[in-house]
Amino acid sequence: MHRLARPKPLFLLLIVVLITLIATGQYLRLFERAWFNLNTLWQPINDQAISLDQYQVTLEAQVIEGLDEDVSALTYDPIRKSLFTVTNKNAELIELSLDGRILRRIALVGFGDPEAVEYISENIYVITDERQQRLIKIHLDEDTRFLDAAEAEQMTLGVHMRSNKGFEGLAYDSIGKRLFVAKERDPMLIYEVHGFPHHNPEKSYAVHVINNPKRDAGLFVRDLSSLQYDERSGHLLALSDESRLIIELDIDGRPLSTLSLNKGRHGLKNTIPQAEGVAMDDDGNLYVVSEPNLFYVFKKPQP
Repeated sequence: MHRLARPKPLFLLLIVVLITLIATGQYLRLFERAWFNLNTLWQPINDQAISLDQYQVTLEAQVIEGLDEDVSALTYDPIRKSLFTVTNKNAELIELSLDGRILRRIALVGFGDPEAVEYISENIYVITDERQQRLIKIHLDEDTRFLDAAEAEQMTLGVHMRSNKGFEGLAYDSIGKRLFVAKERDPMLIYEVHGFPHHNPEKSYAVHVINNPKRDAGLFVRDLSSLQYDERSGHLLALSDESRLIIELDIDGRPLSTLSLNKGRHGLKNTIPQAEGVAMDDDGNLYVVSEPNLFYVFKKPQP
């Protein structure tokens, strides 16, 4: 009788490597990203698109001087012409200049685990408490030195409370009066909240929450860290720390363009280590903050 030949060690090693590569690709959703990149070669140019692929870094990995805590999230204030971020270990709301300098710091009392902040209107913001899934509306003026959550209007969504991955990103559409709330993962979702924050405290509002799991399952990223809504195009930007990517989504949630945060892309000399917040100003410039305290600026070259 003939004995069956045993597989050679090199062949077995190749099989293990192949299985590992396939599993890694599925975990990081690299195949879906590759398919998207291939499709964009044949798709007609969308005149309304932000076109993230055209952006180049103009300020890279600048340390935010005087800040040792981890920053989380970012929002642009068009009235003050400045940026705001939050820290969660030693909870603070921090105002930054457009070149990443600290302008002021406001202590946050009773906010639990603040992970996101979003500009709503003049002097009005919303801050999230990740663990308790609270949305907290705050009022900020030039004399504010601290904010107490107990004195603020707030609401709790209370969805997927068993998951330890809570609300990581916020974006606001002032025209449609809707607040986008990103759940980091497990499951990864983008909610639309209508009716909060209230614009007239003397009136009662019905709060309506919309989500689309099927749409969000099509996002080829591992997590969601931050959101930015662009009212000029009606498109949403979604930042993923684990996938090191910013995706532009149209009004139906379809990906249109991407900005990679990896070394060698968009002029980056090094990979952005842990991107936690993205914001866009009136001129379309993009700002990114990365833990623990790095600041980046991306701009689209003028024609």
